Amino acid sequence: MAGGMNKRGSYGPMAERVAAGRAPAPGAPPPAPAAAPPVRPCWVTDSRGRLPGLLLEWRQRPDGWHGRVVHPVEDDAHAWVVVEEWLPAGLLDPA
Repeated sequence: MAGGMNKRGSYGPMAERVAAGRAPAPGAPPPAPAAAPPVRPCWVTDSRGRLPGLLLEWRQRPDGWHGRVVHPVEDDAHAWVVVEEWLPAGLLDPA
């Protein structure tokens, strides 16, 4: 039988192949980091005043452009909470 079950070829033993799949080889460059999402700092101005926020994305709606924003809001108990909401572009300014 050509090859047989013990033929390793240039791949090496199974244990080395499994280990190679889990960790980068010594001296190998680190893996490239995942692309950062296009998050941009912004100012949110509404009835509560002007607060910092993070703009996550834009979307055009029938009534105009809206931004999906994460920003702090003071609740009724005077504690700060973080909210995510869609706001009209008129309430957002670049930071």
